[in-house]
Amino acid sequence: MNLEKVVFGFFITFAAALNFGFFLGQIDDVTVHNGIELAAALVTSLVATVLKFGDRTQLGAIHLATSLVADLQLLIAAGMWVWAGQVAVSGMTGAHMSVVVSLSGGALLANVVSVVLMVSEIIQVRR
Repeated sequence: MNLEKVVFGFFITFAAALNFGFFLGQIDDVTVHNGIELAAALVTSLVATVLKFGDRTQLGAIHLATSLVADLQLLIAAGMWVWAGQVAVSGMTGAHMSVVVSLSGGALLANVVSVVLMVSEIIQVRR
C-alpha cells in the first residue's frame, strides 16, 4: 500500500463528499445549506489540489485541471456567500443561495470526474 496514494484518494473523496453534502437540498433555501460545510469543501479541495502538483503524468495533469476547476467554483461560491451575507443590502436571499449552490454543483461535477479518473487509474494498475 502506498501512503501517498491513500492520502491523495482520501482528500479527493472527502472533497467530493463535503461538496455533495453542501449541494443537497432545495437550491434556494437558505436554511438548508451550511456555510461551514462549504468552507470545509473549499479547504479540502485546495489540499487535494496541492497534492496533485507532484504528478507529472498526463492523467495527473487532468487530475490537476479538474481540481483547479473545483477550487475556482468553490472560491467564487464562497465569495458570493460572503458578499451576500456581509455586503448586500438584502442579505442572503434565495436568489443568492441559488448562485452559491449552482457553483457548488459545478465543483461537485469536477470532483466526480476526479474520482472517476482515480478509480480508472486504479483499475488500469491492477490489469
